[in-house]
Amino acid sequence: MKTTLIAASMIAVLSPAAAMASDECPNVPRDQWMSDAAITEKAKGMGYDVRSIEADDGCLEADAFDKDGKRVEVYFHPATGEVLEVSEDD
Repeated sequence: MKTTLIAASMIAVLSPAAAMASDECPNVPRDQWMSDAAITEKAKGMGYDVRSIEADDGCLEADAFDKDGKRVEVYFHPATGEVLEVSEDD
């Protein structure tokens, strides 16, 4: 019973973050995605120091540091490179 309650609590806390990615990230075929290098250059032009890029629920997620040195996750539209969300990475 206690394990079920803990699991349910974790799902409730984590669900909004998962919903963001699936709600905002389009269903774009992989052959239309920008390359990691192109996303990295775009992010650098915006002042981010990119450490890694990975696919996340249809978005390209860049783990980076912003101009103030804060660790952030930047979610890009995979085909256009539009920034969909920036969140601080705790």
